[in-house]
Amino acid sequence: MKRVAPLTLAALVLMGCGSGESIITAGREPPVVTQPPAPTLAPGETLPVGETLPPAPTTIAPTTTAALLDTLPDCPTDALASVTTPVELTMWLGLTGPLADQMRQLADAYNASQSKVHVTMIEASYQQTIDKYLQSNQENRPDLVQMPEYMVQTMVDSRTAVPAEACIKSSGYDTSAFLPTLLDAFATQGVNWSMPFNISNPVLFYNKKMFTAAGLDPEKPPVSLDDMRADSQALVSSGAATYGVALDSNFDSGGGWYIEQWFAKAGEFYADNQNGRAARATKVLYNNDTGVSLLTFLQSMLNDGLAVNVGDNTSGFDNLLKLGDKDAPAAMTIATSAAIGPVLAVLKSGQFPQFTGDDLGIAPMPGPGGKPGALVGGASLWIVDSGDDARTAAAWDFTTYLTSAQVQSQWASETGYLPVRTDAQTLDPLQTTWATDPRFKVPYDQLQAAPDVPTSVGPVVGPLLEVRTVTAQGVAAIFGGADVASTLADSASKADALIADYNSRNG
Repeated sequence: MKRVAPLTLAALVLMGCGSGESIITAGREPPVVTQPPAPTLAPGETLPVGETLPPAPTTIAPTTTAALLDTLPDCPTDALASVTTPVELTMWLGLTGPLADQMRQLADAYNASQSKVHVTMIEASYQQTIDKYLQSNQENRPDLVQMPEYMVQTMVDSRTAVPAEACIKSSGYDTSAFLPTLLDAFATQGVNWSMPFNISNPVLFYNKKMFTAAGLDPEKPPVSLDDMRADSQALVSSGAATYGVALDSNFDSGGGWYIEQWFAKAGEFYADNQNGRAARATKVLYNNDTGVSLLTFLQSMLNDGLAVNVGDNTSGFDNLLKLGDKDAPAAMTIATSAAIGPVLAVLKSGQFPQFTGDDLGIAPMPGPGGKPGALVGGASLWIVDSGDDARTAAAWDFTTYLTSAQVQSQWASETGYLPVRTDAQTLDPLQTTWATDPRFKVPYDQLQAAPDVPTSVGPVVGPLLEVRTVTAQGVAAIFGGADVASTLADSASKADALIADYNSRNG
């Protein structure tokens, strides 16, 4: 799922390789880029009166995809053709529980479908996978690793990956069926670095029965934040629910990730330099009027008794459990779309007789002004530079299997993750799932509704995990009654210091 356990701020500065260097700075040296020479006159050439030679370039021209790819590891996708014994492929998976069980089933099906590659999957949480990878060296890294979207810049700077674009070009792989937004999310510096796989975004979970009891139309959930407040007031005033909405302050949801989502919905950048995609981000932007207004609104919901704060949401389900609370329930909460399948499974099991699967509504995440869209969440597949052509080719082969239309149809149907490609929706079981239970289609439609503008592509910031963590600490303080403007300013100052430190080591 999108939600992972809280991480320590030291997670991204762990030392590895046994050399005393961080994995972020150890390894392959960055490519050397030379400046174009200063303009000169040919022998005997003169300039017209009043004209001078242009100055020598003082900045490096934007890196082109082709030029950068030439400096990165190759992806010899044809190396698999000549193997005579199965290539042993190791994948580190950042999922646990039922989702990991489904991944193992996919790996088993892949192993049975061909004789060139045998996949062994090692499962752990995102936190454990990240920590282990950052402490690894080339001898003990996997061949394929699943990393969440906040790790893009860190993985690029680790210089340990074979870019997916190199594999795409080597194999002539057709990406036309993939959602462009997803490819953009895992691209920076003009290169597609990894392949989207388990993709999610935040959606509204709500209790239709409570909406009906409050005199609200259960088929018309709130679209804007103002709508959410109005509906919460109706729910609380009528006695249909104790609280309108359950909030949380976890870094990977209400305290961090959702702030990025709300800024995108407002059409604003979360970080400078176009969210770190035009150039390295140097600071966050959330301590502006939009951020103060947003957090003031949420604080007022809590102060007025229209919302309840479940805190850090340690289990990842604390906010969702409030919907089934017998004593003091909330009627709404925001959670990752990856929870749709698991939540429906729990409700259909009868554990909450007062709240059944039929009572669960799923809708787009309410946002400022009711504007549509969402940023890409979830994780992608990174091919690790092992130096072994056959293993690299095997990793790409398994990646194309996991992102194939049929597998994506199955994966999205069973989980709540959205398919990464448009043709998956024309295949069963997803075609039937969406037709019989449109709730599973909500995150897909929400992502498709995002306007095609730069603010619809999320931030790429080296220490984004750490930035989210200090931001979440600020949000938690605000939910506890702290002054909004000064707390946001303090959180932004801490975030900027983290970015400056990271950039000084990796820029």
